[in-house]
Amino acid sequence: MVNRLLKLSKSQSILLLGPRGSGKSTLIKALLKEHTRVFLIDLLRPSIEDKYRLNPDALIEEASKNKYEWVIIDEVQKLPKLLDAVHYLIENNKQKFILCGSSARKLKRGSANLLAGRAFVNYLHPLTSLEMINAGINFDLKTALSFGMLPKLLEFSSDEDKKEFLISYSLTYLKEEIQSEQIVRKLDPFRLFLEVSAQMNGKIINFSKIAREVGVDTTTVQNYFAILEDTLIGFYLHSYHSSVRKRISKSPKFYYFDTGIVRALNRTLDLPVFAGTSQFGELFEAFLIIEIRKLIDYKKKNWNLFYLKTKDDVEIDLILEIRRNEIICIEIKSTAKLKAQDIHSFVSISRDMKKSKSYCFSNDPVDKKIEHVECLHWQSGLKALGLAD
Repeated sequence: MVNRLLKLSKSQSILLLGPRGSGKSTLIKALLKEHTRVFLIDLLRPSIEDKYRLNPDALIEEASKNKYEWVIIDEVQKLPKLLDAVHYLIENNKQKFILCGSSARKLKRGSANLLAGRAFVNYLHPLTSLEMINAGINFDLKTALSFGMLPKLLEFSSDEDKKEFLISYSLTYLKEEIQSEQIVRKLDPFRLFLEVSAQMNGKIINFSKIAREVGVDTTTVQNYFAILEDTLIGFYLHSYHSSVRKRISKSPKFYYFDTGIVRALNRTLDLPVFAGTSQFGELFEAFLIIEIRKLIDYKKKNWNLFYLKTKDDVEIDLILEIRRNEIICIEIKSTAKLKAQDIHSFVSISRDMKKSKSYCFSNDPVDKKIEHVECLHWQSGLKALGLAD
């Protein structure tokens, strides 16, 4: 079993969000293994969902009568109105809940605000490299780039089984998150959007161009990206500027939550990943940004993530805003032998960033300093950031 870096409170109710297959159920079982009075409500079961949809107060009756230590509600976003009953039981019975969900979309529109301050919000992601290493599992970067880090993949020994799982995962997302919940009226344009947006993973979004390729209007494409964000399938990386207003005016990048899912959606799972190729470089950049984002969540760091692109088309792959106007600039290179010319532009632009530290993370095992830039192997880089200690 892989011990997860996310530590859940045992004394406070919890709202646990994460994409399907990230290991929420396994984590909860580990947390509550010593408890016997646990009540599980699985809203993926149609009969259970129908029961509480017709009578949400049934939860109050059952929980009050049995005095459970913990009440677990799985896929809580399917019945946001049930949170009214949860709110009542937390306030009046002092009962503890673990509310699991793979989508924040309906919770935003429902009554989740009633739980403000009454339940700790936690996010669970696919595995990190550190979790695998700590569990004694061989971490292989090429495998991680090719198939991602969903825990279920550890059960498969063959690449073919891994591919089959990732394709099935993508179809399950379409069926259970999108089609069954009637999030979009027409599924075919959204299906095409998933493929096109996966091809654009980690690139600056051109909403109009994607709209033309998918055959819908720009507003619809923006709504599609909002669906991905709300269902925890991806996240925006906004353009950095000291002015919040100017940040909003620049087009963001979008990253899917897992490199394996990217390859499943853009239909490249059958293409082998080779070091030194542009595909390897793009996947490595995405993997490392995702890895940093996971660890920031688990370490409870209140950091913001950005990218920067100048008028001269020079980019900084990742900017971590530690606090207002105090930043860390990170260049990501997949090479195994870093040279000064590889980061010439980064050296130039990062030198002008005030109140900043500059790093280059790569696959080069030899740490070095190129002018003011600390150049580290990416695993050493995570430690330097205080995310892997």
